[in-house]
Amino acid sequence: MSEPVVAQKSPIKQELEAGQSYFWCSCGYSEKQPYCNGAHKEHGMAPMKVDSDKDQTVFFCGCKQTKTPPYCDGTHNSL
Repeated sequence: MSEPVVAQKSPIKQELEAGQSYFWCSCGYSEKQPYCNGAHKEHGMAPMKVDSDKDQTVFFCGCKQTKTPPYCDGTHNSL
């Protein structure tokens, strides 16, 4: 399994809708950040499914190094 690459060194603000599912890119190779586009298949990784139970604003990790996936924990500040 490959290690994720840094897609960007900042969080990615997203508006999620209640009752919707989202697939967060965990590998960093997707061109549709922060969402999966299938690029992980070449790197032995998988996206993370996020089910939103309410309308909400979230900050997804852009560096892919977070200890609290899929959400930003500030790790990008030390890269």
